[in-house]
Amino acid sequence: MWRILLIAILWTAFPTTLLAQDAWEACRGEAGAAAPVLHDCRPVEGAVDPQGKALWLRAAVRRPDGDAPLAFYVVGVASSEVWFNGRRLGANGRPGGSPAEEKPGRYEAAFPIAETLWRPGDNQVVVRMSSFHAPMRLDMPVAGLVVAPYPWPSRSTPLAVAFLAAGALFAAAFGFGVIHGLRRSGSSLILAILAGVAGLQAALESLRALVAYPYPIHGWRLIGIWSLTTIFAVLLVAWTVSRFRPQSRGPVVALAVVAVLATWAAPGFDLKTATALLVGLAISVAVAADGARRRLPGARPVLAYLILFIGVGLVFPAWLVDLSYFLFAACFLLLLLMTEVVRLGREDQKREVALTQAAARPNRLTVASARGVERVPLAEIVAVTGADDYVELRLADGRRLLHSARLDRLETELPAAFLRVHRSAIANLEQVRGLERDGGRSRLLMREGPPLPISRNRLPRVRDALEAPAAGA
Repeated sequence: MWRILLIAILWTAFPTTLLAQDAWEACRGEAGAAAPVLHDCRPVEGAVDPQGKALWLRAAVRRPDGDAPLAFYVVGVASSEVWFNGRRLGANGRPGGSPAEEKPGRYEAAFPIAETLWRPGDNQVVVRMSSFHAPMRLDMPVAGLVVAPYPWPSRSTPLAVAFLAAGALFAAAFGFGVIHGLRRSGSSLILAILAGVAGLQAALESLRALVAYPYPIHGWRLIGIWSLTTIFAVLLVAWTVSRFRPQSRGPVVALAVVAVLATWAAPGFDLKTATALLVGLAISVAVAADGARRRLPGARPVLAYLILFIGVGLVFPAWLVDLSYFLFAACFLLLLLMTEVVRLGREDQKREVALTQAAARPNRLTVASARGVERVPLAEIVAVTGADDYVELRLADGRRLLHSARLDRLETELPAAFLRVHRSAIANLEQVRGLERDGGRSRLLMREGPPLPISRNRLPRVRDALEAPAAGA
């Protein structure tokens, strides 16, 4: 993020000479009495890469227009030493021919150029670089070699945006954490972690503008950014599938984990990070689209927002993993937080009404959904499936009703004829046709609809419950 912003600001707002990779020559060299002596110089092919070696580089540069003080900037994973027209400008760390000889420098270094050193026409820049202490190899270890005004242009605007986004994300994490503490809702816990992870990444992205850290830290910073992005992508999928397709949560989340981790094979950290984020978004879009097709509450707004973000990311790819990502996450999670607070308030009101009605008619379940309230006879309920804040009732007549309630709560409120047979299913034992083994798994055969899976740890209790009527006889 900061490399793109910095170069964009320098290029558009100030007189600048940006030295491309092919402007440099790689030479053999040794230190001279006043300046290094270079020979056997050849044009650099590809990226300037000092990783695992020492390089002598030279290039010709003309003075940019304007009267502003100038400096030569080196941005990259390397220690460096710079000469300008035979005069040593300074060193960033100490480049050397081995790890023992090198002292790591900062990732960003500025070497001011005295006005008296400039000559008409071409001026020669010589750079000695080495990089032996990075935690991993990078495709582009040197991000920038540029002559530009000194000091650095202000980064207050992008920093302010990053701080505002990080603050909003941490506030959302706190809000969802409070909701989880009160309701023990799995979705609120996922969203709290999701917001915290995005907030940490916003802070990590801003580190480069706040701290002049040694270049080895840059590699760990990149790994941290990619790792936080992969966690965010998987958690986004986990929340979406728990919200709109809880019965498929295990396989879909497993697919997301494998697909997101596979992005490590992509070249370059920007591409790794962007691909990991887009993979999570694509899987979440597919799940939300399925929820919208089944007209589940909230599916359409979530689908529209996810598609909008993917569209923005494809149109402005340079901003995908930094500015637009943080703004997307902050707006998305704050909207979800407000929606969750409103929903919980309405749910409390519905629950009070439902409890009053249930006390008057104990043989029925009052189903509260987005379509209204319906009293369903308990005897007609074949099974209750789902997870988190919504469940689906399978009825004997083949209908399926979405109920705004948690499976854990219904387990305690339903009569003894209803038994929890799986983490995502409660069965009405009066609607059971039998029990069968399918390989190493057990399933309950119901009078209507597909069989229900039985968890291994719940199997003994299910067998006891099914055998109880025969034993009583």
